[in-house]
Amino acid sequence: MLRLEGVSVCFGRNHVLNQVDLSVAAGEVLVLLGPSGCGKSTLLRTIAGLETPSEGQLFWGAQDLTGLPAHQRGFGMMFQDHALFGHLSVADNVAFGLRIAGWGAELRQKKVAELMALVGLVGFEGRSVDALSGGEAQRVALARSLAPDPRLLMLDEPLASLDRALRDRLVSDLGQLLRELGQSAIYVTHDHGEAFALADRIAVMDGGQIARCGRPVEVWADPRTEAVARSIGHQNILSLDDQGHCVLGRLGGQAGLVLVRSDGLRLAPTGVAARVVGSVFSQGRYDLQVEAGGQLLQLSAVESVGLGDLVYLAWSDDAVVPLRSSTT
Repeated sequence: MLRLEGVSVCFGRNHVLNQVDLSVAAGEVLVLLGPSGCGKSTLLRTIAGLETPSEGQLFWGAQDLTGLPAHQRGFGMMFQDHALFGHLSVADNVAFGLRIAGWGAELRQKKVAELMALVGLVGFEGRSVDALSGGEAQRVALARSLAPDPRLLMLDEPLASLDRALRDRLVSDLGQLLRELGQSAIYVTHDHGEAFALADRIAVMDGGQIARCGRPVEVWADPRTEAVARSIGHQNILSLDDQGHCVLGRLGGQAGLVLVRSDGLRLAPTGVAARVVGSVFSQGRYDLQVEAGGQLLQLSAVESVGLGDLVYLAWSDDAVVPLRSSTT
């Protein structure tokens, strides 16, 4: 439904977006992932019509959106700063856009009731937004964004200000809600955990470009570049010498970078010797940090090992993935 072709945005001589090609299908949740400053929010604002491309075009189906004002695009947007109106009740906040659009009182009331049930806030209609918790306020902001039935919902790091436990719960609820509605959405985050929990596809940005785009399992298995690998949480990135050697042995045929995915690295009776320098128990497994030849590596294990213990490492061949440097 949404399609970007060669979209660039320049601020002076600075190319914030550089020849971006991207699409979002009907009912798809696309997550834009990347570090601060990579162009995620600028791309979202460009899609929304709040920034003007210096090059390229945007389409919704056959409709050219490139010069269309933001208010005519039929998109909804939700920000990290939920920007609720403190002088209005929860119900009036949710209905605000509907009132501006000329909906009658009875229709507004019915729509608000539907949305309150959808976001799990039945009974909150008359409350002041100042009395809401952070999670409740974000649910109200989500309901307000969904009220006009946007053909595309854009969410710019909406949960970044919340604590981890609440964020994890809301991510799960949000993913379920978007899929129940069949809502096309673009979700911006720098948190790879959120990205994998929500996305039908992940688009990883680096330097104003889409460096990798695909289904979560595809991007995880083969990130292709160092920047993408780090953005999605991989840490076992090793440099090879001219003969393809590193601390784990010969993993290639020439100098370069390889990723050894943590899901393919394991403790073994024999192998490369390493020393345990960190261990955290999480959901029935131990997340280990080990040091081998001066290189820190991450892996998970079922068995408990102590700090300082000598262990041995082995890995599956398909867990070794060549990477391009982020500078090439």
